[in-house]
Amino acid sequence: MKTLLAYLKDYKKESILAPLFKMLEASFELFVPLVMAAIIDVGIANQDKPYIVKMCFVLIALGIIGLVCSITAQYFAAKAATGVGTGIRHGLFEHIQKFTFTEMDQLGTSTLITRMTSDINQIQSGVNLVLRLFLRSPFIVFGAMIMAFTVDVKAALVFLATRENLTGARVIRAFNKEEDETKRFENANQILTDAQKYVGRISGMMNPLTYIIVNGAIIALIYVGAVRVDIGDLTQVVALINYMSQILVELVKLANLIISVTKAAACLNRVESVLAVKPDMNEGDVRWKSNSSETDWDLKNKIPVVEFSHVSLTYKGTSDTSLSDINFCAKKGQTIGIIGGTGSGKSSLVNLIPRFYDATDGTVKINGRDIKEYQTENLREHIGVVLQKAVLFKGSIADNLRWGKEDATEQEMYEALDISQAREFVDTKQGGLEFQIEQGGRNLSGGQKQRIYRISESSIYSACRPDHCVG
Repeated sequence: MKTLLAYLKDYKKESILAPLFKMLEASFELFVPLVMAAIIDVGIANQDKPYIVKMCFVLIALGIIGLVCSITAQYFAAKAATGVGTGIRHGLFEHIQKFTFTEMDQLGTSTLITRMTSDINQIQSGVNLVLRLFLRSPFIVFGAMIMAFTVDVKAALVFLATRENLTGARVIRAFNKEEDETKRFENANQILTDAQKYVGRISGMMNPLTYIIVNGAIIALIYVGAVRVDIGDLTQVVALINYMSQILVELVKLANLIISVTKAAACLNRVESVLAVKPDMNEGDVRWKSNSSETDWDLKNKIPVVEFSHVSLTYKGTSDTSLSDINFCAKKGQTIGIIGGTGSGKSSLVNLIPRFYDATDGTVKINGRDIKEYQTENLREHIGVVLQKAVLFKGSIADNLRWGKEDATEQEMYEALDISQAREFVDTKQGGLEFQIEQGGRNLSGGQKQRIYRISESSIYSACRPDHCVG
C-alpha cells in the first residue's frame, strides 16, 4: 500500500476532486424521488400541467448536472489511475533493469512480465473504481435511507431490515501460492482451479443475492404501503420504492467494487514483492578510460586485459559449484577458446566478464582492475557479448543492426556485416539491408540469426578501436 500512496501523492488534486464530484452527482440523484413524488402529489393530483412541465425540467436539469459531475469525476479518476499505473510501471521497469542475472533467474521472466502488464492494469482499474465508487455507493445507500425516513418513518423501517441482512456479508478471496518449483504442475494447477471455482461461486452469488434481498424489501415495502395507496397516499410509496431501487443499484456496484479492490490489492502485493527485491551486486565508481596513446598502448600490453584469479562460482539457491578455482590471463589481441561439454560452465565463465554474475570466490580483473570497481553500465559498454539464444525483432535487417549503434550509417552496417561474416547472406536477400525479418527471426536460419544478433547486441561497430579490448 505504501507503493500506491507514494505514486498517488502526485495526484492529490485528482484524488480529492474525483470522489467529490461523484458525491455531488449522488446528491442530485437523491433529489429525483422527491421531485417524482411532488409531480404526483401536486401536479397530477391537482391536474396542474404547468407545474408538471416545470418539475420535468427540474428532473432534466438534475440529470444534466449529474451527468456533468459524473464525467468530471471520471476524468479526474481516470487521470489519477492512469498516472499511478504509469508511474508504478515505469518504477517497476527501472527497478528490474537493476537486477542481475541472479534475481532474474529467481523471479523468472514470465513472472516479471505478468507484474508489468496484467497486475499493474488491475491496480490501475482498482484505483479508478475506488476514486469513483468508494464514497459514492455508501453515500447513496445511507443517503437514500435517511431520505426515506423523511418521507415515511414506519415504511422506512423496511430499509433497516434490509440493511441488517446485508451487513456481515463477506467476500472470501482464495489465492493459491506455489510453494516450490519442484511440485508437480498437475497438483498445483488443480489447487488453483479449485480455488478459482470457489471464488467464482462466491463472486457469482453476490449480485443475485443482492437483487433477491433488495427486491424482497421492495415487495415488503409495497405491501406495507398498500394501505396508504388505498387512501390515496401514493407519493410516499413511489418515493420509497425509488430510494430502494437506488440502494439496490449501489449495493450491486459496491459488491463488484469489493471484488475488484481485493484483486487490485493482491496484484499490488505481488508488485511490491518485486520492488522489495534488492540487487545483490554493488555498483563501482570507476569509469573505463579510453586512451590510445603509444605509451598507454605499451603499458596495456604488459597488463592482462582479462584475468581470472582463483575464481569459483556457485549459483544462488544451488549447492553445486559451477566453476571451481579458474585461473587464466588474456592479453590484448589474444583469442582464447573455451571447450567443454554441455553444463561444464563455459557460459558461466563468460558471464562473469561483463559481471552478469559475481564470482563466489576469487577475482575477475579487466585491465588490472577488479571488475567490481567499475561502473556496471560503463563496463558493459566496452564488452561485446553474444548470448546463446539469438533474439531478433520484427523489422528490417537495418533496424535490427541499429540496436548495436542507433546512428549507424549504411557503410558502418556493411563493415559490421563483413566482420561478423553475415554479408554473404544479407546480399542474397531481396532488398538487402531492407529485407524484412519476421518476429523472432523466424525467416532466418539459426546461424544467420546469430550473426545478425552478434552485431545488434555487441560492440562490433567499435571492434577495431584500440581501447576496445574485450569482444
